[in-house]
Amino acid sequence: MTSFSPDACHTYMFKNRKPMLSFDPSVDYNAWKMRVKEKFEELLGDEPERVDLHTAVEWEEERDTYIERRIVFDTEPQASVPCHLLLPKNGKSPLPVVICLQGHSSGMHISLGRPKFGGDEDLISGGDRDFALQIVREGYAALVLEQRGFGERKCDEKILKGYTTCSHPAMVASLLGRTFIRERAWDVSRAIDMLETLPEIDKEHIALMGNSGGGTATYYTAAIDPRIKVAMPSCAVCAFDHSIGIMRHCDCNYIPRMAKYFDMGEVACMIAPRPLIVVAGEKDHGFLIEGVRKVYRVIEEIYKKEGAPDNCKLIVGPEGHRFYADLSWDTFRKFLIG
Repeated sequence: MTSFSPDACHTYMFKNRKPMLSFDPSVDYNAWKMRVKEKFEELLGDEPERVDLHTAVEWEEERDTYIERRIVFDTEPQASVPCHLLLPKNGKSPLPVVICLQGHSSGMHISLGRPKFGGDEDLISGGDRDFALQIVREGYAALVLEQRGFGERKCDEKILKGYTTCSHPAMVASLLGRTFIRERAWDVSRAIDMLETLPEIDKEHIALMGNSGGGTATYYTAAIDPRIKVAMPSCAVCAFDHSIGIMRHCDCNYIPRMAKYFDMGEVACMIAPRPLIVVAGEKDHGFLIEGVRKVYRVIEEIYKKEGAPDNCKLIVGPEGHRFYADLSWDTFRKFLIG
């Protein structure tokens, strides 16, 4: 049959592909895991240049239930990260800390429950995206991190020209031999470096969570930074042929050539046996639930191989592309504190 669409060719390739490092329970698990780890590091591209953090506290203010501290730190040359650290007043130092990452939104202020622009209120009230406030209510410290391409770190409007705020820097990162996912993961890892210098923070109980693009960064960062004790990605972990491989997503989601070797499920071998909570929406039209369940079956098999079958959990909410606080925090609490 004649087809002029490039999508038809790619769809055919996805349906007929046999990734070279797909999980196979019959092969030597440890040898396979090492090959996946080495290939994943290669695919992520070059690691950014490490610089001194130059941590600066811009201000500190007292809220009703927590102390809020505005911090800026450096991660690589010409890359500074603004963040907000929330310390609950009823918590006992040193505190477990959860780093929270917003996805494609107007910025990290969503995590703080502070709408600034049109549509922000719906994200907060209708999608449980006020992550930091939820974390403080749980009794943990929260670090609200602005990801590259979002909010205060978005591209210049003259460059954007109507595209999503991370499309241009994502493609430039690829042009330079890196990936935007590597860069975002690097910023989170440097945030952990910063947190480890603070006496208020329990360095043995550092967790990471996020929704959508924040969920993607959560999953991949947990794979390369073992200091993350619990990872809770939401609306992000899904088979490529049920998400970014068959429908339009932002360029920041893509790791070049990854589908040639493995899918998202195999990445869990670099997280296990540490606790992993995969959150998804039954009606998510961007990350189809069939694809979520497909990769989660692989994740379950990997955790069995690691001797920790109870350390992974799939939580499915009844709606779409959002976080599900009421369904998630009880499981998270058990994993982080024990």
